[in-house]
Amino acid sequence: MTYSVHPQAICESADIGEGTRICAFAHVLRGARIGRDCNIADHVFIENDVIVGDRVSVKCGVQLWDGLRVEDDVLIGPNATFTNEKMTGGRQAQERPLHTHIAAGASIGANATVLPGITIGAGAMVGAGCVVTRNVPSNAVVVGNPGRISGYVNVKRESLPLLGSAGEVSGTPAAAQPFVSGVTLHSLKFVADMRGMLSGGEFDDDLPFVPKRYFLVFDVPSKHVRGEHAHRACHQFLICVKGEIAVVADNGRDRQEVLLNRPNLGLHVPPMVWCTQYKYSDDAVLLVFASEKYDSADYIRDYDEFFRLVSPSSPDYVSSQALARAA
Repeated sequence: MTYSVHPQAICESADIGEGTRICAFAHVLRGARIGRDCNIADHVFIENDVIVGDRVSVKCGVQLWDGLRVEDDVLIGPNATFTNEKMTGGRQAQERPLHTHIAAGASIGANATVLPGITIGAGAMVGAGCVVTRNVPSNAVVVGNPGRISGYVNVKRESLPLLGSAGEVSGTPAAAQPFVSGVTLHSLKFVADMRGMLSGGEFDDDLPFVPKRYFLVFDVPSKHVRGEHAHRACHQFLICVKGEIAVVADNGRDRQEVLLNRPNLGLHVPPMVWCTQYKYSDDAVLLVFASEKYDSADYIRDYDEFFRLVSPSSPDYVSSQALARAA
């Protein structure tokens, strides 16, 4: 035997990876599949239709029910709760349990509850006691009941230049060169006097490209997230003309957050950068200029696909579909 089972544990499955340890009073049913170097703590119950990847730690008092798929390097905190039915018991019981997917590197805090059919993205963090009612994007930090995104992991936050004083006319230099490749923050022309404020520019001179399209995003509930995609060829230039939003740019290695809260600030997001907008204020209006006309084929909407394209040889890459195919 290449794995260890405590004498007071019950392990009916033979599909257990090398180096895995199953502690006292845990119970693993016959159909469960557990990868290498996992730690299954005391009083953990694992049902038949469960697949657990490598180097997963399941802390005390957790039940993993049919339909759960857990990828590599996941941490599940004490007494975290998973469900696989929206309705339980009687004639309302469903024929097959819903699948819940926990992607590689995610962590679930103590006493968190994950509703059925949820996907928690790679590297995401679910806070202690959080109730997860909808899918969690990769690398997001989710807290509260119901769970809402409070930030993103390993994000560098950029400070912004002060708005000019009354009567000042600013130029158009890049105010910062963030570390995410090719993303730049621009200070646009700004004029203020007793009649009000004005900000504007000329496409040829003040933007990194000449736009072919624009769109506006507004009336976004603060709990919702926009963007969550990259473009293959299209450049975008984001201006929050009213209110404020937070923008996260991710090149697959580094991640950076910028707060857009002034109409004379623009953020240039080049192709092959994953871009997410969240923390919309109630009055936020986002204006986006795009270098290309709309083409659905230009969008990359799956983070795993994006990560594979920008880091095809990375040893840390784990496809979120791997366990689904294994099932």
